[in-house]
Amino acid sequence: MEGYFQIGHIAKLHGFKGEVSLFLDVTQPEEYYQHRTIFISHDGIATPFLIESLKPMNKGFVVIKLDGINNESEAKSLLHQAVFMPDAHLPELDEHSFYDHEIEGYKVFDTERGFIGLAVGVIDHPSNPLLQLEKEGIEGLIPLNLDLQKKVDRKERTLTITCPPGLLEVYFS
Repeated sequence: MEGYFQIGHIAKLHGFKGEVSLFLDVTQPEEYYQHRTIFISHDGIATPFLIESLKPMNKGFVVIKLDGINNESEAKSLLHQAVFMPDAHLPELDEHSFYDHEIEGYKVFDTERGFIGLAVGVIDHPSNPLLQLEKEGIEGLIPLNLDLQKKVDRKERTLTITCPPGLLEVYFS
């Protein structure tokens, strides 16, 4: 959904009074506890839901009660739905950082080799997030925990990095 970023999904029902378990698939779940509105896509339209109550659980889960969802049957309609927040809730980042969802479609350049592909996304592996590239039908993965000296140009939709010698040749020789 344009103008929104996904923060998680409704994972399961919690009781029979309309509460649901929301999995916050974000780095710092506690940063989202103060928000009182979430958005769920219905036919591509961001539909707001007011949060009546929120109880943090563990491992990124929170139990929420949404206004207008008062029983198990109504809550079932939300199961497995993606949950979003407006992009305006994201703090602005400097030119050396990016949000994973923001760089999809960016042109990626290496300081030595020039254009190396389009950013497909980020594979959020806990110990080693990977930048996923695609060039001429070939996929490349670049570990983001390396010192890549990243430079993001949001206006031009480009990401410039400095890859270690030999890494790109594994994929794009």
